[in-house]
Amino acid sequence: KQVNYEDAVMYMESRVNEINYEEAVLYMESRIDGIINNKSKELLWFLNHNHIFTQGTSASKEEILNSDIIDVIKSNRGGKTTYHGPGQRIVYFMLNLNNKNKDIRKFITIIENSLISFLANYNIEAQTFKDRVGVWVTKSNNISFDKEKKIGAIGLRIKKWITYHGLSFNINPDLKYYNYIHSCGLKEYKNTSMEELGIKLEQSEFDNKFKKIFLEKLKTI
Repeated sequence: KQVNYEDAVMYMESRVNEINYEEAVLYMESRIDGIINNKSKELLWFLNHNHIFTQGTSASKEEILNSDIIDVIKSNRGGKTTYHGPGQRIVYFMLNLNNKNKDIRKFITIIENSLISFLANYNIEAQTFKDRVGVWVTKSNNISFDKEKKIGAIGLRIKKWITYHGLSFNINPDLKYYNYIHSCGLKEYKNTSMEELGIKLEQSEFDNKFKKIFLEKLKTI
């Protein structure tokens, strides 16, 4: 089915049908070119994908434990292997860093800290680690984990200092799909979700709250 991306963008704050990953990448690349040529505006795009494993530019085939479960797609984003599917909210950041501080590490930190601040609203403590990208839950409802679990993955690409790709956040996906990969190249860590942590969260609630937090933190770059 042909996707009307402009409609999807208009209603990015609302629940939308899953958008084909490869078509989404083509749309982002077109949008980035438009931003570079001053023909398109910057965009925060909230969406969902159907079940798929994607492998970033630093991924290896050994990170896929079972390639027969769902399709595997090579992606031009940074990072290693991850899962996308229903119940996982995607945020794609098509933003022009030429107008800001050209510091991609700081930009990633803003994404991470925005999600950490969002989670704090639900009595969830999360943090980042220097040796692995993403956001990790260490404590929920005042109960500490024996080992942190990943709830948000980040993979970006930059073209002429315009960002694209972005964040995947686990609201209520089927976590069994992570059993078929070494998520983000890591063998010894597990993933979690808001649902697993006992929190019912509507996608629109995440969209609105995360957007507000992120845009406020973006002012610092």
